Amino acid sequence: MDASYGERLLAIDGVSLEYRNRERIVRATHEVSFDVYGADRFVLLGPSGCGKSTLLKAIAGFIEPVAGTIALDGKTVRGPGPDRVVVFQEFDQLPPWKTVLENIAFPLRVARKLSRAEAKARALHYLDKVGLAAFADAYPHTLSGGMKQRVAIARALAMQPRVLLMDEPFAALDALTRRKMQEELLRLWEGERFTLLFVTHSIEEALVVGNRILLLSPHPGRVRAELNSHAWSHASTDDDAFRASVARIHHLLFETGTDVEARA
Repeated sequence: MDASYGERLLAIDGVSLEYRNRERIVRATHEVSFDVYGADRFVLLGPSGCGKSTLLKAIAGFIEPVAGTIALDGKTVRGPGPDRVVVFQEFDQLPPWKTVLENIAFPLRVARKLSRAEAKARALHYLDKVGLAAFADAYPHTLSGGMKQRVAIARALAMQPRVLLMDEPFAALDALTRRKMQEELLRLWEGERFTLLFVTHSIEEALVVGNRILLLSPHPGRVRAELNSHAWSHASTDDDAFRASVARIHHLLFETGTDVEARA
């Protein structure tokens, strides 16, 4: 969270990823390259099966590339670490036997080696940031899906990672809650200016959340294009310019022929 704007944090260089199913080894991504800079809201966008979630897991250190390199602050990623924290879409990522406050404070004590008082203070700070300070002593089963995701985001931000990784975190929410959570995320970013790497298959969500978008082709994922925020309108999701941006990205994602190496 201490990254200065414009400083390169993540460097993904020619990364190819594979996984094994029952029949064979499947290539998930092929020679994907991009950089993420301090305070970026960087979105990996592509259809289901293009390898974007697999790529996120590799950046988190859960999967090793078969080719290429992933570096954070100039150092090759060799495994998971508190400098990269992941928020998944599942609502059950919070241990049910711990209160909301304990869910946030416990990893701070373990990974960041904070005292009990320090961990509690930081946990309360980020609970307040997501508007859930009044639910500190509640248990996860009493919360709605959106509230659980806000707790998961607070827990991730409290770790103060170099990069916050989010893997389709709002996909399981209803449309209204999803839109509200997107707005909440942007509000949090305005206050904290953390570096975000966000995975989605929704073009609209990518346009709302991101200031940079990397388009990945259908399986296996290859870079189709990289777009910067000046290429679309943030005025309104009902705005003609916004709809034109959606149509343009849809064309780039699904056009036939050779991959596009475009930067807008």
